[in-house]
Amino acid sequence: LVPDQTRLGDLRSGVDRAFDARERAGAGAERGDDDPWYWQFEPEPEYELAVGFGRQFVNAGSGVWLADSPRMLFELTEAFEAAGLRDLIGDYLGERPAISVNKGTLRRAAPDVASGWHQDGAFLGDGIRSINVWLALNDCGRDAPGMEIVARRLDRIVETGTHGAQFEWSVGQAVVDEVASEAIAMPEFKAGDALLFDHFNLHRTGLDPSMTETRYATETWFFAPSAYPDPNDQVPLAF
Repeated sequence: LVPDQTRLGDLRSGVDRAFDARERAGAGAERGDDDPWYWQFEPEPEYELAVGFGRQFVNAGSGVWLADSPRMLFELTEAFEAAGLRDLIGDYLGERPAISVNKGTLRRAAPDVASGWHQDGAFLGDGIRSINVWLALNDCGRDAPGMEIVARRLDRIVETGTHGAQFEWSVGQAVVDEVASEAIAMPEFKAGDALLFDHFNLHRTGLDPSMTETRYATETWFFAPSAYPDPNDQVPLAF
């Protein structure tokens, strides 16, 4: 998706700068030259609850919201535009797509990051039209965490919250084994590779005890505005 190694290096560096700026802001540092790298998105009053809870969840999970880093929001959407994604996703959805504030995330995942099977439709709703662009910013899947997926088409939300599932919306291993029918894959990604999937895809962060490196990636969910998730939970941005 992104073959330009200079641009990929800039995006990786931008992820670090966004994380560092967030940490300084959390420590009460005065805003300075790094303002563009972390400046919290300020929603309209009706979205404040969704934004507050969602940001807390993502920040605790090795992520920074794309909308909270104006510079990275610009850089990443420019990369997507250069790759022709605006037209591709628009054609797929049948209308101009919208990004979700809550589901646009910069990821920096260490080998000990938490991982759990899930379908995003379990909390987004199944009556939507979506596509996620998961972009690897460095090589991953062997030395750094990758993505583990059920490599078959699902058209429903499977059973959640059972068989040792971590959350009420995540999927226990016994359910995964049943629906996957052994079709589980953990691809190796090169920097710039992307994985595109919808809200029915069953997946988790791909881990192995031998991994020693940190994974850099971005996750950007696009939705058809005419079939958008509940705006009380997912705040839309035009793309």
